[in-house]
Amino acid sequence: MAGRPGKLVLENGQIFTGQAFGAEGEVDGEVCFNTSMTGYQEILTDPSYTGQIVTMTYPLIGNYGINGQDVESRGLFLKGFVVRELCEIPSNYRSEESLDSYLRRNNVIGLQGIDTRALVRVLRTQGALRGVLSTVDLDDQSLLRKVAVARGLVGRDLVSEVMPKSASEWTEGLTELGRPADFVSAVEGSGSPHVVAIDYGMKWNIARYLRDLGCRVTVVPGSATAAEILALHPDGVFLSNGPGDPEPLTGAIETIRGLFGKKPIFGICLGLQLLGLAFGGRTYKLRFGHRGANQPVLNRRTGRVEITSQNHGFAVDEASLPDDIEVTHINLNDQTVEGLRHRTLPIFGVQYHPEAAAGPHDSHYLFTEFLHLMQGEMAGATA
Repeated sequence: MAGRPGKLVLENGQIFTGQAFGAEGEVDGEVCFNTSMTGYQEILTDPSYTGQIVTMTYPLIGNYGINGQDVESRGLFLKGFVVRELCEIPSNYRSEESLDSYLRRNNVIGLQGIDTRALVRVLRTQGALRGVLSTVDLDDQSLLRKVAVARGLVGRDLVSEVMPKSASEWTEGLTELGRPADFVSAVEGSGSPHVVAIDYGMKWNIARYLRDLGCRVTVVPGSATAAEILALHPDGVFLSNGPGDPEPLTGAIETIRGLFGKKPIFGICLGLQLLGLAFGGRTYKLRFGHRGANQPVLNRRTGRVEITSQNHGFAVDEASLPDDIEVTHINLNDQTVEGLRHRTLPIFGVQYHPEAAAGPHDSHYLFTEFLHLMQGEMAGATA
């Protein structure tokens, strides 16, 4: 494997040559980086990375292998995976196969042996760049011509590529390893809230949290209309994470507006951005995004700082929001919006990932807040 060459070419003309692993082939995508030290399997299976070539900043990746329990979606949607050094002999009691084997089986190209520190410095300085990753064309001039015409993420509807085709019931809860020590699971009963989760590319641990709360969970495609959702008689609506630019998703924005004032709503990541647009605000592309399990976020309501898991390249413009929207959380690295709440309606969301997988558990209280909102609405309806 060490003798199989591969190249990553950036739109700024820089070329990184290393050793290929995983699948053979050629792809183009937006090159980004993730600062997590662990959790590469959850990153690989996060649909929010659709259209992107992901670079890990931690130097050794693959050391604990791959298992069948830590997947976060039905497949791998990222374009490529770049690491400093691939561990070829994983060691972990849960490991079922190597990272190289996993990428080959899922037709994802990997590249190792490049200076990932240099690559990340370029991305931090110039912002996320279009790139071409190839194991079949190693001619620099040919690759530079290809990257010059590669598509970016802005203006593209990537949700349609990852959302489910039909509605389904979700029945799986958290695993013992994945459940925080201070998270109290509930037992489903006749008073269990019914959550309709709109899947724009949802990480499965979100649905697992909702089930552990005691909720009945129905997952619907991101193309569902407000009428279709309300016909399911939910007690609350969840808006999931997902890939790419939120602005082209006009149908989803209209659906969310149609739910305002009718059901409690909780959004995460792309779900928060869609809420911001539905409120009448604007979104914009971040220079290099927030991707990692160590992002500090200030909860303005409590004054506490949460260490959070994040994966997004767009953000809500705080100045564009109307007066009836409160910014509840901010990122302490760059002061961007990390949480919103409607001042009178039971609607809120966060930009980060409280379900972790992988990452810290500082923010799982948000699921309980959603549960309390639904219980309050249910109590009011029967009063």
